[in-house]
This record gives sequence, C-alpha cells and structure tokens, in this order.
Amino acid sequence: MSNLNLYTEKLRESGLRPTRQRLKICDILFSTEKTFHFTINDLTKIIEEKLNEKISLATVYNTVHAFKRKGYLKEISINSDKSYFDTNTTEHQHFFDEDTSELIDCGENEIDSIKVKNNITGKKIKSVEVLIRVASDNQTQN
Repeated sequence: MSNLNLYTEKLRESGLRPTRQRLKICDILFSTEKTFHFTINDLTKIIEEKLNEKISLATVYNTVHAFKRKGYLKEISINSDKSYFDTNTTEHQHFFDEDTSELIDCGENEIDSIKVKNNITGKKIKSVEVLIRVASDNQTQN
C-alpha cells in the first residue's frame, strides 16, 4: 500500500476528509524512520519550512488531536499550557530539558523498571510513564 493510500485510510478512520493539507501533515508525521516529538506550533513551522506551504493552525490542531484520539500519536503534557506529541505511541519514558524545551526519549538502559506499590481502589493501571525534568547545573564546584 502506498503512503498516500495509507494516509488517506488513517484520515478516514480518524473521521477526517483526506484533504491535500491533511495528507501533507501525515507525510511530515509518518514518513520518517525516526519518531519525533513536537508541539502544534513546532509542526506548523516544520510544514512551512519543509513544504514551503502554510497550513492553518486550526487544521494542524484538529488533525493532530484526531490522530491522538485514534492512538496514532501520544500526548505528553509538560505543564497546564504546554503539550508535546510523540509519533512513538509505545509505553516509554522521557527526559524534558528545561533549558532547551526539548523532549527526549529515555533509552531502556537509562531507567530501571518502575514498580507501583499502591493503586487507587477500583482502578486499573493502564500504563506507567515518567517525565524526568533536567536543567543545567549552574552551581559552581569548589
């Protein structure tokens, strides 16, 4: 199946018409070998730079959120007003570099398995994902 057919199918399964702009968003998100993290604004800039085309922020926002609802993307909330999206939807941990605002995948050898000792009564744990915040150590060593 060609990428265009795959993207058209993903859009339709997400309840979106496969417009030219949405197909271009799919191409940016899903055509790379390596997964990546992005904000909505980052993705809008990437589209403008790579494709030399402007796609409305509303179209990008709606497409990304529809894909998140369908499980094609994962949302990682950094704080109440900033979220990143990840094309890697498997369960994994992240570093967040507060100096550069970069979200970085933790390798399997960078964090031990996490054991939850207690759970909320009547609830089932769906996943455990950790966000590790890092920043430059500006303290001087004596």
